[in-house]
Amino acid sequence: MEKTWRKWTVLAVCLAFVIALVAFIPHGSSPSDEALPNVAFPKAYAFDDVSSKSTVIEGNPVDETFLSALNGFSYKTAAQIFAGSSSNGNYSPLSLYYALALAATGAGGKTADEILALLDVSDPSTLSMQSGNLYRQLYTDNQIGKLKIANSLWMDKDIHWKKDFIQNAAENFYASSFSMDFSDKKTGEVMAKWVVDHLNGTLKPELKLEPDQILSLINTVYFCDEWTDRFDKDKTEKDNFKTSDGTTIISDFMNGRYASSGFTKGEGFRRSSLGLKNAGRMVFILPDEGISPRELLSTPEKVKAVFESGKESYSAVLWKIPKFSFDTNLSLADTLKKVGVTSAFEHDADFSGITDHMAFISDVHQETHIGIDENGVEASAFTELVYAGSGFPVGKADMILNRPFIYGILAPNGTLLFIGICESPTGNS
Repeated sequence: MEKTWRKWTVLAVCLAFVIALVAFIPHGSSPSDEALPNVAFPKAYAFDDVSSKSTVIEGNPVDETFLSALNGFSYKTAAQIFAGSSSNGNYSPLSLYYALALAATGAGGKTADEILALLDVSDPSTLSMQSGNLYRQLYTDNQIGKLKIANSLWMDKDIHWKKDFIQNAAENFYASSFSMDFSDKKTGEVMAKWVVDHLNGTLKPELKLEPDQILSLINTVYFCDEWTDRFDKDKTEKDNFKTSDGTTIISDFMNGRYASSGFTKGEGFRRSSLGLKNAGRMVFILPDEGISPRELLSTPEKVKAVFESGKESYSAVLWKIPKFSFDTNLSLADTLKKVGVTSAFEHDADFSGITDHMAFISDVHQETHIGIDENGVEASAFTELVYAGSGFPVGKADMILNRPFIYGILAPNGTLLFIGICESPTGNS
């Protein structure tokens, strides 16, 4: 079964995100003797089981204000991340959001206020409930596609942890809990294996433990799906792709024509998307000649505009998309500080809902890999917090992606799972 699935996978996205939370440990601490809760993923339903899907959505309502907050967070953080980059880049706002959301449920005072302000949710209780409902709505595991989110808490065995935090993490974030010895280097290996297992082997991180580390909070997002209409491999041809610095490279381009497809013309860009069988989609945004992708992503307002604004129509769309594959490494601590989360990085940070020990975030790191071909989509994300239908076509439109472009992967409800820039289909430019 696994070999068959891999055969039909077309887009690979691998993400690693690390937040290091370091703690100063006073003497005389005692470990918690509470049993750690067991966590089971939501029950999966078949690809064609529309009734079960509707039941899950109706039983787990997600407020439009929460989805708007999540997308606002995505736009704000993406603008910061891509502003200083010059090569290929891939980022999962959903993974970062879930990691910070779980951290926020154990934060207090100014630390909680800043994180909640960035997440744009008024209180931890609402955040937990909405995160849990969104989790259950998004969770997909069928013979065609998957969207699997997993969380875990890796806790120092000699520290007392707050039971309410652990229980809420299990109930609303499906977080498994583990009691570990952070002085043992094998702990990092065990954590890395957990990531590999939950990301179907698409990412193999090396997790380095910090000297004062007492907690790792890990989030993974694994996504895969098939194009609604797969590209014909016989029509894939080599052609030129021109990078931002004027270099011309030879790439393999997938080619297709859709008689009726949504197409948007906005200020400085054109946008269209390809449907996925589980009702998600991959959006492609081509800047106009002379405009760079980063110019279109330079502010949260501009990021929102390229994904949401413009004059929409249905057109016969000619697609020409390069097959691409690249890795990305992102350091995100400064990004979070620039968007208002500073207290969490200071020695007097308040994570009193997690532990009574002094604790602060010391590092935020994200690693990704993405690649697409003719058949479908695969995407994965890893986050660690270390405490160390068609309308009538009108005219024609071209989506000839032979120069740097922006892309996004969206869930059926519009949640932005991944956003990135392809500067060079053959690797980092």
